Amino acid sequence: MTTLSDVASMLKTVRRDAGLSQKELAQRAGVSRTTVARMETLAKGDMSVSVLVRLLEAAGYNLKLVKFGHVRTVEDILAEQRQGDTP
Repeated sequence: MTTLSDVASMLKTVRRDAGLSQKELAQRAGVSRTTVARMETLAKGDMSVSVLVRLLEAAGYNLKLVKFGHVRTVEDILAEQRQGDTP
């Protein structure tokens, strides 16, 4: 099971992989730098999903839900099928 702590760690990794500082990510997402820091460290012990989505999008990522035990999403399967239809 993924915990909030895992999500916070993933957010920090995503930001770093995108080559962004907390301030740069915050500016792109339209939130404060302290919000980014709070989300990455769970300073308040919770996380706003809407802010998480904005931060991920600002770093060039999407939030996707995947059923336990599955590594591909429905979108992945449909994209593969569409590629197979292309000559």
